[in-house]
Amino acid sequence: MKTPRALIVEDVPDLAQIFTLALTAAGFRTTSVADGSTAKHYLATETPDLIVLDVHLPFYSGDRLLEEIRKLPRFEHTVFIIVTADTRRGEELRNQADLVLHKPISFTQLRDLSKRLTAVMTHLQTGPLPKLVDSERP
Repeated sequence: MKTPRALIVEDVPDLAQIFTLALTAAGFRTTSVADGSTAKHYLATETPDLIVLDVHLPFYSGDRLLEEIRKLPRFEHTVFIIVTADTRRGEELRNQADLVLHKPISFTQLRDLSKRLTAVMTHLQTGPLPKLVDSERP
């Protein structure tokens, strides 16, 4: 068993913070990057258990990155959550992702979703969940 790792690829700092806090509260160890190019370099050597991926990113689009890494066998067990404000594009990508979230997304929604995901990822060990006080929430 291992502590699950999540990569958050989001260029809006407030949303990246919400995702980070929610996933941390659900027991994930998180890494956050703000553009597709940095995410691509990170994923060249790392295989997170969950990837939260914004579709519209600077330098390298999220949908292009998703298409490329989905082809790699080492990401077979990675959970992909697509995040977009573009409902039409989100629906187009639905078959490539495990879940599509439409912006705006709340802290509570993502935290609860993260807890459900870790419950079904039996090969992971999340350990005790840290408690967040209201002042830590966005």
